[in-house]
Amino acid sequence: MFTRGCIYTSKQAYHILRMGNFTSSAPGLSSSACNQFVQDVVSSNCVVIFSKTTCPYCKMAKNVFNEIGATYKVVELDEHNDGRRLQETLAQMTGARTVPRVFINGQCIGGGSDTKQLHQQGKLLPLIEQCRPCCLSTSPEGSGNGQQPNQS
Repeated sequence: MFTRGCIYTSKQAYHILRMGNFTSSAPGLSSSACNQFVQDVVSSNCVVIFSKTTCPYCKMAKNVFNEIGATYKVVELDEHNDGRRLQETLAQMTGARTVPRVFINGQCIGGGSDTKQLHQQGKLLPLIEQCRPCCLSTSPEGSGNGQQPNQS
């Protein structure tokens, strides 16, 4: 078990954050509910990016989709109430815990570098074109700009 001490300036002087059983005993979505949430989001959107707002690789992936004008759904894990659990669920589903986790047409294509590489190889747009017609935007900057994070 990994233990890290965190100092807070609020009334509570010290807070010990314990990884491991901490996430399973804290209130929020259960593991099966997290799994269902991820499956629901991925199955109802052609392109989904599970992201963190400050991650440069997440920004890279979003920029690629903006460049090609593709509509995408963003779930900002660092702003989601159950972001930690969702990230663990994604790790179990995809074999990688890192963000972003990018899904196209229900399949994980990897992270930010993978997304950029597929685009540079000319393979990303054909994957998106296999999706429903609603996934391609007519605006050059893409409809991912300004999307609100999903807080379901």
